[in-house]
Amino acid sequence: MFRILGDTNYDFIGKRRWAYLLSAVFIVVGVGSILMPGVGLRYGIDFAGGTLVQLRFAEPVRVEAIRAALAGVQLGESVIQQFGDPQEYLIRVAAGGELEEISQRVTGALQGQGLPGFEVRRLEFVGPQVGRDLQLQALQAVAWGIVGILIYTAIRFDFKGGVTAVVALLHDVLVTLGAFSLTGRELNLPVLAALLTIVGYSINDTIVVFDRIRENRGKGIRKGQTLADVINASINQTLSRTLLTSLTVFLVLVVLYLFGGEVLRDFSFALL
Repeated sequence: MFRILGDTNYDFIGKRRWAYLLSAVFIVVGVGSILMPGVGLRYGIDFAGGTLVQLRFAEPVRVEAIRAALAGVQLGESVIQQFGDPQEYLIRVAAGGELEEISQRVTGALQGQGLPGFEVRRLEFVGPQVGRDLQLQALQAVAWGIVGILIYTAIRFDFKGGVTAVVALLHDVLVTLGAFSLTGRELNLPVLAALLTIVGYSINDTIVVFDRIRENRGKGIRKGQTLADVINASINQTLSRTLLTSLTVFLVLVVLYLFGGEVLRDFSFALL
């Protein structure tokens, strides 16, 4: 079990077709979920626009009771989400306008239904144009990051290496977005930061392996040795570094996911 930290000789390239198949399944299922009508990605208030109200009740309440109370105030489509514990909720409504007016309509509707006492902990509004602009800027941020990485790896290694590195980045981003679509999590600004972090981590590990491949090829390919053998050797030589680095980050993210609070949960979920 701990041999992974010593000299290893795993045949990664020989099993690559199974890895391709597994990745293809994840991507097809995830992208299919994103494109499926009625499912897709759930954009947070940062991207979709609307009003967010965070409430904390004196006693636990059910989502159905909150939804029934809001049904009569005509605030448009609303998303009601438990925020940490059964006493705290986030209410997102598509309606815009004066914050105080919307807050009064929400609180008035809840008080009129005899729900437990509550306090308003947060009140935010994002206009639809701002939401669309943020969506565009988010796509541009990821796209420019990937273009920059392509240029860097093409100069440092070769263009083919740059393309394969970008394919690996797109794989990681698509798998993560698919996971968000399948689990119904919101895509917001902290998640965008997580996606850019994933891009950085992914290219960092790719470059470490590429460097070792270039170093081993520089020593010359021995008789009877193929390029696949060189790549396998390079991955095995960097495997301990990859696992130890990833494991330390993983442990921190598990702690962040469990104890970092609801605001950081989607961020840590994306990185996990």
